[in-house]
Amino acid sequence: MALNSTLVKSTAVAALGGLLFGFDTAVIAGATGQLTTAFQLTPGGLGLTVSIALWGTVAGALLASIPGDRYGRRDSLRVMAILYLISALGCAFSTNWYVLVFFRFIGGLAIGGSSVLGPMYIAEIAPARWRGRLVGFFQFNVVGGILLAYLSNYLVGLSLQGSPLEWRWKLGISALPAALFFLMLFGIPRSPRWLARKGHIEEARGVLEAIGEENIDSELAAMNAAFQLEKQQGQEHLFTARNRLPIFLAVSIAMFNQLAGINAILYYLNDIFARAGFNKVSSDLQAVAIGATNLLFTMLAMSIIDHVGRRTLMLIGSVGTALSLAGVAAIFWTGQHERLLVWLLIGFIAAFAFSQGSVIWVYISEVFPTAVRARGQSLGSSTHWIMNAIISWAFPIVAARSKPAPFVFFSAMMVLQFFVVLFFYPETKNIVLEDMEKKLTTA
Repeated sequence: MALNSTLVKSTAVAALGGLLFGFDTAVIAGATGQLTTAFQLTPGGLGLTVSIALWGTVAGALLASIPGDRYGRRDSLRVMAILYLISALGCAFSTNWYVLVFFRFIGGLAIGGSSVLGPMYIAEIAPARWRGRLVGFFQFNVVGGILLAYLSNYLVGLSLQGSPLEWRWKLGISALPAALFFLMLFGIPRSPRWLARKGHIEEARGVLEAIGEENIDSELAAMNAAFQLEKQQGQEHLFTARNRLPIFLAVSIAMFNQLAGINAILYYLNDIFARAGFNKVSSDLQAVAIGATNLLFTMLAMSIIDHVGRRTLMLIGSVGTALSLAGVAAIFWTGQHERLLVWLLIGFIAAFAFSQGSVIWVYISEVFPTAVRARGQSLGSSTHWIMNAIISWAFPIVAARSKPAPFVFFSAMMVLQFFVVLFFYPETKNIVLEDMEKKLTTA
């Protein structure tokens, strides 16, 4: 089956939620210094300002499966777009710190919700042989959004350097892509698997025809068989012995994703460079280089993920991230060779983007049975965001006491990840979702 325009458009639009996801999580990196000055923040206060959005993502990820199952993945993404828009405008026009924190929490709800609904929509509309690359396009948009955030911070910083409005523009500019995302969601179909599960068989058939599915009857039959099995078993609970392997895989990959330190590094990138002696404009520019590396290696991973496989990429990335983080720790430990810092961080970002950065949302969207996929996706996503919030809140506090300590910890976690993936992770490439259910669940 070849890609057609409807399939490409539907994937691209759903993945725009990933672009906003990446932009809204990373843009704070360019504003931490100004926010600290504007609101007289302590390291703990700065950690809370950054991490409050992440606690919002936890709530968004946990709750997203409810409207996702009831109203559909596409229609629920429209709500996320509205929340993105409200958050951007609210942050830009915040009158005090409490208002800022509130609207950052609202933005977190949108990020968490779209991290569940976007990959799930794409996984359910994509053919098996294209699924890894198409769901991976969500992650491509995430890192594209991160790069845009760093580039936006650099350009706004050049234009408004020293202005008290600088941080407002940096946080508010994402209102434009949020509005575009909302409008474009009116031009794509609902998920065919969600439609079939709700009994709208003919509409599901129409969507499968529109995306160019060649074996429509067999696809519908496979979906129906899965739904009939679900009915026979009753309303399936997520936390059952049958789902223990998918739960372990989703929770562990989500935890390790953050135990790499990726988002703590991305959020506090300018502060990390400042500790190594770089000035503000230079730090913004170095951040752009790191964002570009993130995008480049995500593209590379996307191009081979369905050929090489998810597990192999994870193993390669574990080695690269562990070595790079150990090098960063050594620089802060010795206080020497600071100019190598940017290259080690680029190496870390490259290894991360090439592995778990590209694999996580694909893997979580694949491993759960249809009956619990929305709840399983929420579990994996919320685990990711809980770890993100904890680590991002703690990072400035721990780093203020010992610069190398966070990087020593992150490096050790990547060594542990290597062995967990090696011994426990199955390969999922090129397997139809309904067949995946048989492979990963136990009676």
